[in-house]
Amino acid sequence: MEFVMPAFACIVVVFGLIKKVPVFDVFISGAKEGVKLLYNIAPTIMGLVFAVDLLQSSGAIDAICALIQPTAEFLGFPKEIVPLVLLRPVSGSGSTALLTALYKTCGPDSFAGRTASVLAGSSETTFYAIAMYFGCIR
Repeated sequence: MEFVMPAFACIVVVFGLIKKVPVFDVFISGAKEGVKLLYNIAPTIMGLVFAVDLLQSSGAIDAICALIQPTAEFLGFPKEIVPLVLLRPVSGSGSTALLTALYKTCGPDSFAGRTASVLAGSSETTFYAIAMYFGCIR
């Protein structure tokens, strides 16, 4: 299993040589495009990470959760996963940290733990993906 990537790289190089493609030049060209893409995307990522950290550290997420939790309880929705519902579309790592904390407090086999697992496993970091896509467009 540890030889999969080196074997794949060798196959690509051999195939490129057979097809008479300047493999190293194409690699350098792709690396330059990757750096340009990183240059375009980096400010978007930094802005999004800053906004998420600002919301978490300012207590805004907790305040919004406090407003939503009574409605969630009325609907039979576990109040413990309301922060996860708010953070999941924005931050994958932040929502994973919340999920881990929820497992520690409620347990993974509790109703809240199972509901949070379904939510985390079946949703996408929508705003992050949108920010990435629009960060690439110039």
